[in-house]
Amino acid sequence: MESFATAADLRARVAAWRRDGARIGFVPTMGNLHAGHFSLVALARARADKVVASVFVNPTQFGPNEDFASYPRTLDADRAGLAAYDCDVLFAPDVRTMYPFGAGESVRVDVPQITQTLEGKLRPGHFAGVATVVTKLFNLVQPDVAVFGQKDFQQLLVVRRLTEDLCLPIEIVAAPTWRESNGLAMSSRNRYLSGEQRDRAAVIHRTLCAMRERLHLGRAHADIEADALVELEAAGCVPDYAVIRRAADLAVPTAAERRGLIALIATRLGRARLIDNLPLDP
Repeated sequence: MESFATAADLRARVAAWRRDGARIGFVPTMGNLHAGHFSLVALARARADKVVASVFVNPTQFGPNEDFASYPRTLDADRAGLAAYDCDVLFAPDVRTMYPFGAGESVRVDVPQITQTLEGKLRPGHFAGVATVVTKLFNLVQPDVAVFGQKDFQQLLVVRRLTEDLCLPIEIVAAPTWRESNGLAMSSRNRYLSGEQRDRAAVIHRTLCAMRERLHLGRAHADIEADALVELEAAGCVPDYAVIRRAADLAVPTAAERRGLIALIATRLGRARLIDNLPLDP
């Protein structure tokens, strides 16, 4: 596996692949990779001739009181893991490469509407940072297919929207959420949890499953959401939301809607802020 830190080196390798007619897959990450990330690489490998993975902790998607400085950076381990999963190129740029005029003076990509709710409402500017860096990476890698995990469901919708709206010839593939044995969604931020907190964090997936069951039993959306908050708080979590939304656009469904819905949870537990979701169709 080759590793590049500059845009020029990456572009030269991609250009050579293009001359050979290769189909290129791409997996963007912020590093501290785990089995869930490697499943994205495997999925990209199954759909492409060459695979690029990026590791870049993007400063513009972190708020002023969030964990940019402490976000776990494990580049050597990430490089070894990607090589083991048959990745062809690791692109690990610095901030100056991605933001040559400075992060604060960067051109911004803003995706309207879908970014104004849930994570976007709680973390102003977050999705502008995500959309901007993803667009930059797409321009650098020029992939035919890019793989994103479903755990970050709102992010997945944002990426799909910007790809279609900017007329980018990229297939966006959604990869299933990988989970710990207790149901906790794998996340780089899980390392903030103690062993006891990891056990308690199982309540997130358990609550999502209960929300799905209650919907199928005919319970009202508002009652399901209220019960979910109670269950999370009883386990020591501090939830930001536990909601039912339309999976297509995250709009609030009508009381009669029972199909095409998804449950989403964001909660704090100790130092960690954890998110997860579950489609609610049978």
